[in-house]
Amino acid sequence: MQVTETLNEGLKRAYTMILTAQELDDKVTAKLKEAQPEIEMKGFRKGKVPLPLLKKQFGQRVLGEAMQEAVDGAMAQHFEDKGERPAAEPAVKMVNEDWKEGDDVEVEMSYEALPEIPEVDLSTIKVERLVAKADDEAVDEALANLAESAQDFKDRKKGTKSKDGDQVVIDFVGKVDGEAFEGGSAEDYPLVLGSNSFIPGFEDQLVGVKVGEEKDVTVTFPEEYQAEHLAGKEAVFECKIKEVKEPVAAEVNDELAQKYGAESLDDLKGQIKERLEAEYAGAARAVLKRKLLDEMDKLVSFDLPPSMVEAEAKQIAHQLWHEENPDVQGHDHPEVEPTEEHNTLAERRVRLGLLLAELGQKAEVEVSDAEMTQAVMEQARQYPGQERQFFEFVQNNPQMRQQLRAPIFEEKVIDHVIELAEVSDKDVSKADLEKAVEALDEE
Repeated sequence: MQVTETLNEGLKRAYTMILTAQELDDKVTAKLKEAQPEIEMKGFRKGKVPLPLLKKQFGQRVLGEAMQEAVDGAMAQHFEDKGERPAAEPAVKMVNEDWKEGDDVEVEMSYEALPEIPEVDLSTIKVERLVAKADDEAVDEALANLAESAQDFKDRKKGTKSKDGDQVVIDFVGKVDGEAFEGGSAEDYPLVLGSNSFIPGFEDQLVGVKVGEEKDVTVTFPEEYQAEHLAGKEAVFECKIKEVKEPVAAEVNDELAQKYGAESLDDLKGQIKERLEAEYAGAARAVLKRKLLDEMDKLVSFDLPPSMVEAEAKQIAHQLWHEENPDVQGHDHPEVEPTEEHNTLAERRVRLGLLLAELGQKAEVEVSDAEMTQAVMEQARQYPGQERQFFEFVQNNPQMRQQLRAPIFEEKVIDHVIELAEVSDKDVSKADLEKAVEALDEE
């Protein structure tokens, strides 16, 4: 197959490939000869059907297959000879669209080549790793939060009015057009005011009530209410207030610890300390990773595939637009044009992405089947009851598998960089670590 270069500009490449009519005919003949021993036709024994008859009967059927194999083979040979890798799937199209059997096949192939990545001496990188320990104050703060979330309620002083956050114990009967409706009544119901567990407006009207008081609460069911016969209807709930209780935090003791699955308070404190220090370590790694990437970015400079930068810039602009417009859930909005700032960030991401990929390949970094399975399981937890469907979706979707694999691969390459770089530990407070993390968002 004759290949001629038509464009070589930066990383952009284009070629024309010509497959002569004779070459194509030879490939069709070869494929028919390969199949000939297994073919039988009326009047001929198996394997004895003459080639001209096979060509007349099946030639058109194998023509497209032979053409595709020829083009694929020529492309593979081209990349092997050139030692290049395309940044994305090459664009391939037939030039002579009015092609008919007996004509040469002319194909145009264009792509952007991945750049040559320069060697990087990772041992020259010097960074600090922040190390924060969970002190007694942090553990006590976490314990207080647990105690608050495990709150109980105690009776308010007789005659005290209810406040937002209080628990009121009530009997109620709900009526629409003066008639009680099914499911609209209860006795001794404990309702926390402000929990938004009842129809909008219900709890607000019980703020300020006292024990022994009777109060009619008037609300309107939402238009999309699940019970169609009540949707959009106004209802009156006749409520009798039986108890008003204020929230109190649970006591920090062994009993609280046991509520959270620990054997004792000391055991719970130990678990909290471990969890906090794991959180600190995760935050410190994020800071360390940013520092490493900043240093690596200073060490390399090479041409970037324009299409990769453009796609990344568009994705960044789109993502930031949605963060600024959280009410817009779908993609039915005006096209978001990347700014110069988006393009600069895209160039950095593409450059570092290509560098990390090169470093990972040279270090023979692999993502194991076990690591992929764990990643899929973690994602599947977001779809309770549909885990099997999610597993099947991932199994049949190469793009989704790549999305799950990419961050695992990147973190393993970062581990490789940490091993080779000069990393020193620096003890810091929780507050200093938090400032460092906040600075990541500001950059």
